[in-house]
Amino acid sequence: MGNETLRLAMAAMGETAESLAEKVRVDPKTAARWVAKGRVPHPRTRYAVANLLGKEVAELWPTPLLRRDVPWFRKWAELEQEATSFRSYEPLLVPGLLQTEAYARAVLSSGGLLPPAEVERIVAGRLDRQAILAAEAPPQLIAVIDEMVLRRVTGDRAVMAGQAAHLAAMAEREHVQVRVIPAENPWHAGLAGPFVLARLPEGTELAYVDNLLRGHIVNDPVDVANVGRRWEIVTGEALPSRRSIELIREVATTWS
Repeated sequence: MGNETLRLAMAAMGETAESLAEKVRVDPKTAARWVAKGRVPHPRTRYAVANLLGKEVAELWPTPLLRRDVPWFRKWAELEQEATSFRSYEPLLVPGLLQTEAYARAVLSSGGLLPPAEVERIVAGRLDRQAILAAEAPPQLIAVIDEMVLRRVTGDRAVMAGQAAHLAAMAEREHVQVRVIPAENPWHAGLAGPFVLARLPEGTELAYVDNLLRGHIVNDPVDVANVGRRWEIVTGEALPSRRSIELIREVATTWS
């Protein structure tokens, strides 16, 4: 499906795919796909195009995830679109950016705490967020998880088999690393809770930490540095990337 709003905005400003591409420094074929196929450019390019056309980014590329995710998460969802890298640690779950649809639904449905319609809304938002990993210039993602994330049943065996296979496939991508902390390792400081460190284009680093009720963004430099020290601990416990992929594939065979 094409982007008619973008086409009309370009026509109003006398821009073609070729002229627009030259101004924002992309290949003309890439710009043409934004119009003809509805492709969504990298966040930084979106802002540049919107500025040239005198439009808001949301006018040209509405962001479904801002309507689907729970309100307290929306600011972080916006920051995800801009970040150039992520360092994520999860002791209990596969990180949201790497979850399959079935796994995400199983996680959110657990315990019946959310009505089905709310589950589906959040699942859709989570899948929308994952588009950043397939962008033209995707952010780097390094995710560390504990081995029990792979071995604890979430949903059913079919869900776990699909999730493990997806995780291994994503870990093969050049801009994605998934590292696993073996189950036999002793307790470590990372087990106190999940967190994400994100770096923005200008170099600012922020953290996101979760709790029982909701997550919150950490921007105080001292607190971000403390989270960074926990990151050093968990990466020190984790297997190297290639061995982690092997372990993920080994565990995947136990679910099939």
